[in-house]
Amino acid sequence: MPDVFYLSLGSNVGDRATNLRAAIDRVAHMGQVKAVSSFYETEPVDVIDQPWFLNCVVALEANLAPRDLLGQLLAIETQAGRIRATSKGPRILDIDILLAGESVIAEPGVTIPHPAMHERRFVLEPLAEIASGAMHPILKKSASELLAALPQGQIVRRLSSAASPDSPPRPPQSPPVRPR
Repeated sequence: MPDVFYLSLGSNVGDRATNLRAAIDRVAHMGQVKAVSSFYETEPVDVIDQPWFLNCVVALEANLAPRDLLGQLLAIETQAGRIRATSKGPRILDIDILLAGESVIAEPGVTIPHPAMHERRFVLEPLAEIASGAMHPILKKSASELLAALPQGQIVRRLSSAASPDSPPRPPQSPPVRPR
């Protein structure tokens, strides 16, 4: 029986929407894409001196072992032109496995659920959009519960539906000024 994997996709180099759409097309060759969230423009986390990201989440049903899926996702990143020069730095494409059904995997190079997903608004907003009830198998909370528990902070703006390629996301706006 195939597993449902939730994947987080992000890009902040080049034509971000095109990068994400091309990655979604490539991911679709690994199984059946069950859902794709809207695109969200998001403030960088950790390394903040870089362009804003465009992010989305994809639900993929596939007959793959998580390690095999990860290998294929890394190949998609490389083929898109990703260079791992700076940890958490600018990238043409980043794809992470968030959840793999109810699996908990902690092996060298593969950690599922994603160890920081519950702290990242740019992951939880699109995940909750397409799978609000998706459960974190360790924290025993749904995507919507994890999102509700986040403190205010990172700016995440919903732009458009990824499912309608004829209506690309609106151009990035200047970041809003945050109160001090």
